[in-house]
Amino acid sequence: MVRPIITSGHVPGPDDGLVPALAAEPGPRGQLGNVLGYVWHDRLGRVGVVAFVLVVIIAVAGPLLFPFNQAAVSSTSAGLLLPPSGQYWLGTDELGRDVFREFLAAAHVSLIVGLAATAISMILGAAIGIVAGYYGRWIDNTLMRLTDFFLVLPQIPLVIALAAFFGQSLGIIILVIGMTGWPTTARIVRSQTLSLRERQFITRVRSLGTPDSRILRVHILPNVMPLIFANTVLVIGGAILAEATLSFLGLGDPVQVSWGTMLHFAFDSGAIGRGAWWYFVPPGIGIVIVVLAFTLTGHAIDQALNPRLRGSR
Repeated sequence: MVRPIITSGHVPGPDDGLVPALAAEPGPRGQLGNVLGYVWHDRLGRVGVVAFVLVVIIAVAGPLLFPFNQAAVSSTSAGLLLPPSGQYWLGTDELGRDVFREFLAAAHVSLIVGLAATAISMILGAAIGIVAGYYGRWIDNTLMRLTDFFLVLPQIPLVIALAAFFGQSLGIIILVIGMTGWPTTARIVRSQTLSLRERQFITRVRSLGTPDSRILRVHILPNVMPLIFANTVLVIGGAILAEATLSFLGLGDPVQVSWGTMLHFAFDSGAIGRGAWWYFVPPGIGIVIVVLAFTLTGHAIDQALNPRLRGSR
């Protein structure tokens, strides 16, 4: 369970149900520093962080250093699906374009989709979880039944159906993935909010006539924020994988190049059968590394926030 961050100015005593050490615990910045310190000293967490930083550098700096021009196609068939060479580090695709530059541009698009879709799902899930956990009763029942409905639906088929219905633009893909990825976050945040609302410092603040909006914003949200952050890191990898799945199935944005679209066109052009591994292997490895990086980092953060999980590794 995430240890509360005391934001009300109240120093907890034995009757608050909190261990005395929490009274001297650092604030959000100090707690964030402790979490990052644990993640860095955790072997798998450090691997995840290093991989994550490398992916961000590649996605941000790569397209600037090696810009990709989708219109730069080969005028002859001799330049199609060329193997790696000094001129083309990862060979060329079915149109004669530089696969290395295409890979960097695709990393940029895939990361943007993952971050933007995750932001939508985290905001939606956190809002529903906090409201349901704090108010309870019929509000909680209604929101949780809605959450259960989305939980029992298989996400990938649902995303595919929505993407096919609404269109194939990048904005639609981000919105569809974000709108279908919030139920787990809502459940986790609701559980923590249910525990927090019964704490003594919340009861005392409420008895002073503090508006619910301020309690939720000042006292509840900071205490669940570390949990939201840990879950966000885990969800990013899933969002990138969902976008790759949609693009591979031909439901991605045809104008934007991503790792999923690279796999899609590599399959359609027969690159696999022709042995053009340089076309489909790099985006596949990129997806695996990104998902693994966010998964390892997210689990390390989760263990830093919940010491009871450390002994299970």
